[in-house]
Amino acid sequence: MPKKKRIWYPGAVYHIMNRGNRRSDIFREEEDYQVYLDILKETMEKHSYILYAYCLMTNHVHMQMETRNIQIGTIMRDINLSYTKYFNNKYNFIGHLFQGRYRSEIIENDAYNLQTSRYIHRNPVEAAMVQMPVEYKWSSYDIYMGERQSEIVTDEKILGYFKESSRHLYKKYVELKLANQQIDEEIQKKMETE
Repeated sequence: MPKKKRIWYPGAVYHIMNRGNRRSDIFREEEDYQVYLDILKETMEKHSYILYAYCLMTNHVHMQMETRNIQIGTIMRDINLSYTKYFNNKYNFIGHLFQGRYRSEIIENDAYNLQTSRYIHRNPVEAAMVQMPVEYKWSSYDIYMGERQSEIVTDEKILGYFKESSRHLYKKYVELKLANQQIDEEIQKKMETE
């Protein structure tokens, strides 16, 4: 059965998700995460795409990116091939690192663009790896919070949805539900002990 052709046009924005084969870890050591980020930078220099957000989880990756003149398939092929070569060489593996073809959802409006960045940045919290998004080292959230500079992430478009491109308002947008959940859990615990 032939693969379904992905929608692409210059300026297309995507939510990309790529999982390890059989849900296996694709990052085992800190060096692996850093190499993946280096590959994103190299691929960006070659293909000139815009990366709005990323989150590198242990067994999968989320990215929010905008293409320019190169199709998303070419960009992802180069990223996946480079990282697979690195990983297989380092860990003495042969074969597929990623589970089939990466998933992509095209983002065609501002609301979905903003929601996607929140979803990506909240991923480690939803996976119970950290309590707050800023605690997770391998996502772009700390860039949005102004805690780190980046050569690969462009935060202006997403922050531009908020008055005066406010990092504080973006933080509230991402973390408000999390804060309310924590308060509810604390109240529940207190009620159970009384």
